[in-house]
Amino acid sequence: MRPISIAALTFACAFGGALLGAYIRSLLPPTHLSKESQDVMRLGMGLVATMTALLLGLVTASARSAFDSQDAAIRTSAANILTLDRLLARYGPETTPTRDLIRKTLALRVETTWPEDGSAGSGLTQTQAAPAIEAIENQILELSPANDAQRWFKSEALKLSEEVSKARWRILGSQGGSVPLLFLVVVIFWLTVTFSSFGLYAQANASVIAGLLVSALSVAAAVFLILELDGPFDGLIKISSGPLRFALAHLGQ
Repeated sequence: MRPISIAALTFACAFGGALLGAYIRSLLPPTHLSKESQDVMRLGMGLVATMTALLLGLVTASARSAFDSQDAAIRTSAANILTLDRLLARYGPETTPTRDLIRKTLALRVETTWPEDGSAGSGLTQTQAAPAIEAIENQILELSPANDAQRWFKSEALKLSEEVSKARWRILGSQGGSVPLLFLVVVIFWLTVTFSSFGLYAQANASVIAGLLVSALSVAAAVFLILELDGPFDGLIKISSGPLRFALAHLGQ
């Protein structure tokens, strides 16, 4: 499911739970609404709310860490690609076809991952039997160095191409996300129970309903942001294409 759909479900369950609690309140006998009963319920719901906040905090940190890791991989790859281009340029004019292939490959990857029209990209999810980076490595391997300098340039170029290839597979391998479905089910259930207790022991009026509405929107927004961070290449919160576009603009110089 998309983050916006899960966030909407979270809001519906939380606010619906509050309204359900208010309805159940009208059916309960006065003995169930005594101060002692309310105190016990507040203690129990306080524990549930604390566990919910703890889980949300842990998963937020995990999603943020995964997002930052992907962002760092993109920035490192951009620097490696620029350095690879400069090494090949210093090797000699015979590397021009390889440098052209690097430029075309990077341009295609940027356009398919971060389309100019703002649509969802697919570049990083397209796994090919023979990725372009392997073709680039093959061309570098076919170079015949004539001196020690060219041998060093070839060796370093192969190391950098290998780093770019590893970064690509690391990014592809982490596309599944770090937020398990069971976590979402448990958190939404706990939120529903907590909001039900709010409606159960609060006299329904415009102020209470408005407060519960804002609170439900807030927790739904928190779930939405967590899931957005968990999908760094799609949605509203994306990893910036700036580093790769910068590298593309400076290739061949």
